Amino acid sequence: MTPSKRAGHYVRQVNGYRAYIPAALPPQPPVRLNDRLYAQLSQADRSLGRLDGSIQTLPHPDLFVAMYVRKEAVLSSQIEGTQSSLQDVLAAEAKVLAPDGPKDVDEVFNYVDAMNHGLGRLGELPISIRLIREIHARLLSGVRGSHLTPGHVRTSQNWIGPPGSTLGEATFVPPPPNELPRALSDLERFIHSDAPMPLLVKIGLVHAQFETIHPFLDGNGRIGRLLITLLLCENDILLKPVLYLSHYFKQHRQAYYEHLQGVRDRGDWEGWLSFFLDGIITVSRQATDTARHILRLREDHRQLITERLGRTAANGHRLLEHLYQSPITSVNEVQALIQSSYPAANNLVSALVKNGVLDQLSDRKRNRRFIYQRYIELFHSP
Repeated sequence: MTPSKRAGHYVRQVNGYRAYIPAALPPQPPVRLNDRLYAQLSQADRSLGRLDGSIQTLPHPDLFVAMYVRKEAVLSSQIEGTQSSLQDVLAAEAKVLAPDGPKDVDEVFNYVDAMNHGLGRLGELPISIRLIREIHARLLSGVRGSHLTPGHVRTSQNWIGPPGSTLGEATFVPPPPNELPRALSDLERFIHSDAPMPLLVKIGLVHAQFETIHPFLDGNGRIGRLLITLLLCENDILLKPVLYLSHYFKQHRQAYYEHLQGVRDRGDWEGWLSFFLDGIITVSRQATDTARHILRLREDHRQLITERLGRTAANGHRLLEHLYQSPITSVNEVQALIQSSYPAANNLVSALVKNGVLDQLSDRKRNRRFIYQRYIELFHSP
């Protein structure tokens, strides 16, 4: 097989445009694991192992995971044009989103819901086209793209190109609808195959193949990125869903698209896998650093509360732990949490503001909100 047809080939359609027909995985000839790829695989495995271990040292790993899922939802959605930030999402959850804030926060909420649905279903349903369709339906429910048949494989031709480009001007045209049943069946068969292959290589191949098939009219990028995390968790490479490549793909957007196109045009699976593994290594290290900084921040603030809050230190510690779950709070919420009078809760919040643990979110007199800004900042993209 010539290199240009190793991943598939272009077929001219009746209307004159050329659509890409992907070959079934695994690639033929097989992926060549040269010295560079072997070294990257080794580094990626070690980085993932350190990340998994660092998460287990956190006092509340599930709270860390919840924040990381929000972060991924924000970044993955931003690639598709949304404006909402992580703080916008947290503010919306706390029902304090500013009137002039981004209106697309529901798209981020849908991504969180789609991710959690997929993770929850893994115990009863393996990763499959059925599960992917379920996730897609949740991703687009009631938001931009909801008119583009959420949860259903497309029945019309789509294409990728600059805004306003026509089918004939497209950068890439995925397979026509009549090819989708075979392509998706082949992909599902490969996902479930037990042929000997490093799991990270397999996951990299699956992501690239899914993006090439582009089975939906909208949401393919987000579903493809989400699929990476689901595969890592299903294969027990990670015990918690804390590795997301959206920031890496966004930061290296042009290289990402070029490597995918290199697979299609030249059969360069090795170039794509090298880029993919670099992303795994980079993002694993960043997430491990974040976990370490959270531990340090928590210990610093626990010590500060113990030393400076005196008799209210016990309630201060209780509030601090709550902030890792809900980083935006109010005096009324604190009052309910520590079961005290309003003045006592207000005094506790004021003490944490005075000592630099909390910041007031706005200058308003009524319904004030306070934010654990230093914690949120740890999840900002580097």
